[in-house]
Amino acid sequence: MTIETNPRGVQAAPAEGIQRPDMNTPGLLRRMACWLYEGMLMFGVVFLAGYLFSALTQTRNAMDNRHAQQAFLFVVFGIYFTWFWAKGQTLAMKTWNIRLVDRHGQPVSQARAFARYLLSWLWFIPVLAATAPFKLSGGEIAVLTLGWVCVWALLSRFHPQQQFWHDALAGTRLVSSAPMSR
Repeated sequence: MTIETNPRGVQAAPAEGIQRPDMNTPGLLRRMACWLYEGMLMFGVVFLAGYLFSALTQTRNAMDNRHAQQAFLFVVFGIYFTWFWAKGQTLAMKTWNIRLVDRHGQPVSQARAFARYLLSWLWFIPVLAATAPFKLSGGEIAVLTLGWVCVWALLSRFHPQQQFWHDALAGTRLVSSAPMSR
């Protein structure tokens, strides 16, 4: 397959349904390993943001200002992910050689990265909203959330390019990238 370029040398998007060779989707296990690693790295972000919030608000008890702290963390996560996705990769994505691009393989804008951030909450919001009316224990909610995460991840098998559905909705895609060093 040949990829045409315009007069500026920019690659044109291939015909619909034809995947460019440099746009290979990483396997589901690799994407999920990256997702888990990202979660581990987020502990550091949560620790620093929580410490900053507690210091600025003079909060002494973890249950005081709980909703304000959750909103603060939502904003901090949004800044973190939007910033790094607009640059192409988070640290976890660099480790697993995964890059975020738009549908045509171009870098994503900050607006598109932010839309992806909001849509990525589909990993958690449906099950949390469904369990909210019930008085479930933390363990029960954790099991249901883990089950939903597995279902959401497996639903990517039904996407034509095996992408997660929040990526399809945001107009982004995860692609394999070359390692930084060999």
